[in-house]
Amino acid sequence: MERKPTKISIIGAGAVGAACAFSIATQRLCAEIVIIDVNKEKAEGEAMDISHGLITMGTMNIYSGDYSDIVDSDLIVITAGVGRKPGETRLDLANKNIAIARDVTANIMKYYNGGAIMVVSNPVDVITYLIQKESGLPIGRVFGTGTVLDSARFRYFLSTKIDADIRNIHGYTAGEHGEAQFAVWSSVHVSGMRLDSFCEKKGILLDKDEVMRETVSSGAQVIKRKGVTNYAIAAIVAELAATVLKNRRSIFSVTSLLDDYYGIGNVAISVPSFVGDEGVTGKLMYDFTQDEMENLHNTATKIRAFMDTLGI
Repeated sequence: MERKPTKISIIGAGAVGAACAFSIATQRLCAEIVIIDVNKEKAEGEAMDISHGLITMGTMNIYSGDYSDIVDSDLIVITAGVGRKPGETRLDLANKNIAIARDVTANIMKYYNGGAIMVVSNPVDVITYLIQKESGLPIGRVFGTGTVLDSARFRYFLSTKIDADIRNIHGYTAGEHGEAQFAVWSSVHVSGMRLDSFCEKKGILLDKDEVMRETVSSGAQVIKRKGVTNYAIAAIVAELAATVLKNRRSIFSVTSLLDDYYGIGNVAISVPSFVGDEGVTGKLMYDFTQDEMENLHNTATKIRAFMDTLGI
């Protein structure tokens, strides 16, 4: 049977959307990329600019379009929305970006005929929940990048503290992509060795609170200096895109609608989940410690209460 070409549609041609398109293109993840934005000239310019570098990337069809062009997409990436300003939390963005998300969802569903939908727009937990509900798609078909970027930052800061290769450090954060996230310390190991044992044998006094402070504040620190965070999230989006297109069923701490996950439901937060060609295909019932379980429930309660105030 002839294999159909792979296709990714990106909604939003701002700094994040453009960086995502470039990262996906440089990794040669698909045969076709369409970039869609209300600013049609901006989308066209981004598509042209990336296409001019195809000599180093291989054969791809990269172009700007409208919502009708999402037909036959294997993956739809949503980056549209207002960016976070210095001093503004991700949750502060909600009122600004909910209206945009509703409009994007309505337009996607006019032409949608399959594929996973990955949400990048912030606040990603709220927007993922909204799009999942309003799209009417099966649970998990819509998922957000969640704390995958936070987990990458977490591992980076750990690597600087314990002087170890980041590729040998494994662990993640969960909950909200924002201030209410928490480190799943029970998951952290260095080349198979528990973090605490590694630090003890190396004589390292690790300040775990400091690691989390740096992890949580790092996005705001980047925004303070350059006005936007776009490169790291673009790398994460490309990694998740490859996971979807290749149906790897890899485990990532992405955000998706929970339905009785350790008693948590009707909210979208990040927990370890299996990601494949249909989005989130299942959640891993991780062996959280009692403190981690409390943090998870507290985060869910916080996000649910916030969405209640928004009428979602």
